[in-house]
Amino acid sequence: MGQHRKSRSDSLFDVTRINFLSVLDQLDEGIIITDHQGVIVYYNDTQAQIDGTTPEEIIGKHVTEVYELSDETSMIAKCMEKKRAIRNRTFFYRTRKGKVAHTIHSIFPLLEGTRVTGAICFVKDYNILQKSTPMIAVPSFNKNQGNGTRYTFGDIIGDSYDLQRAMVTAREAASSSSPIMLIGETGTGKELFAQSIHNHSARKNKAYTALNCAAIPENLLEGVLFGTVKGAFTGALDKPGLLEMGNGGTLFLDELLAMPTTLQAKLLRVLQEKKFRRIGSHKEVEVELKVISAMNGSPREAVKNGQLRTDLFYRLGVVIVQIPPLRNRLDDLENLISHFILTLNHAFGTHVKGVSPRVLDLFKGYRWPGNVRELEHLIEGAMNSAGQNKIIGLRHFTSAFETLNVLGNDEGAWESTNAGSFHRLTPAALPLSTTSNLSESQKATERQTIAHALTDAFGNVSRASKILGISRQLLHYKMKKHKLNRKAFSDPPAP
Repeated sequence: MGQHRKSRSDSLFDVTRINFLSVLDQLDEGIIITDHQGVIVYYNDTQAQIDGTTPEEIIGKHVTEVYELSDETSMIAKCMEKKRAIRNRTFFYRTRKGKVAHTIHSIFPLLEGTRVTGAICFVKDYNILQKSTPMIAVPSFNKNQGNGTRYTFGDIIGDSYDLQRAMVTAREAASSSSPIMLIGETGTGKELFAQSIHNHSARKNKAYTALNCAAIPENLLEGVLFGTVKGAFTGALDKPGLLEMGNGGTLFLDELLAMPTTLQAKLLRVLQEKKFRRIGSHKEVEVELKVISAMNGSPREAVKNGQLRTDLFYRLGVVIVQIPPLRNRLDDLENLISHFILTLNHAFGTHVKGVSPRVLDLFKGYRWPGNVRELEHLIEGAMNSAGQNKIIGLRHFTSAFETLNVLGNDEGAWESTNAGSFHRLTPAALPLSTTSNLSESQKATERQTIAHALTDAFGNVSRASKILGISRQLLHYKMKKHKLNRKAFSDPPAP
């Protein structure tokens, strides 16, 4: 019988002649290679793109110099020390350029016999993975997921550190059955997070049921949650509750603090015993589900004030996800505005391209008490009055400001700390267009007030903005409008 397997010496394919570095250069994954001391000797263009830098800036530096790591926290160092691969580890870090990166790393030791000569790290950018996966489209236009939800993590817009950290925590906690508590102000997107967690979990094909505890009268809340049997009370019917309907899936309890403490005690028993009875029934029903709860205040304060049982907090707050308010991630404003405009263009059949620089400056000086929901409603209102305009200007927001009382009635909307003249701005006080309907006297008063503040602050814009109770961006805008130069106020009075 002839020999079917060629020896290595007979093969025309010599693996040692392959230029592997040229292959690594073509991959759509980031590649980092270090020597045995942790000094980076290879760093491909994809990794440079993830980090917002260049290979020339990085090669020759130690990994702890490039990333905010120590030898104790470096996974590359740990991999070389243990001589063992580290696979599919999720990382979340801020790059040298200030960009927030969410990546998945697989690290392998490079060995010559038993001696470690270095390590190679393969890096997948989660954002690139999202963009390259057909199932996740941006924008998704809130497609129904077929399980009672509309949102996935792909619908959460923003690159801020706090938001990305919240998303990483939520994603990782989605894979377990542990309860998750979402904490965030009204309008930050708690429902969006809850649905995304469900759709990222193994339960995504099971039921997602949601209950807003503040939307149901207290005397009906127990029946909605636990279900009823006929005759339990006047008008009661045989009806399953949300616990029963959501069995095997996810139950989202929004506005948890609106739930009476007596009902909180009954819910705690369900979570501990994994069984319950309908109102009026003696039959126990077994239940297994993941509970996501949400509140817009501090759990510590809620426990202290008696709104939340301590034992229930410990049970539901196994994983806590803090969702940041919009005022703490103003760098995301432009992306959010673009997203809402794109989505609304699709819904309205319009072709709006963006907002004017003046609108953006004004938005950056606003505290957004209603958070992302308020921004979305403002954009929608403006687009309804924009007509065929491609760019939304301040004049298109007039009706929206009046309807929502955005500028006129929110004492804290402009970061006001002093009783300055901008403590309560009204839509009429805004520079809505070059043909503003402000009277000349109002303009003169505004200019004079700004001049007084700049005089008191010796031309220091930051100090003047605090005196007036507005943001620096808004003050800069108004100084430009009134042709006021800070240098004219920079000299302190003579002694």
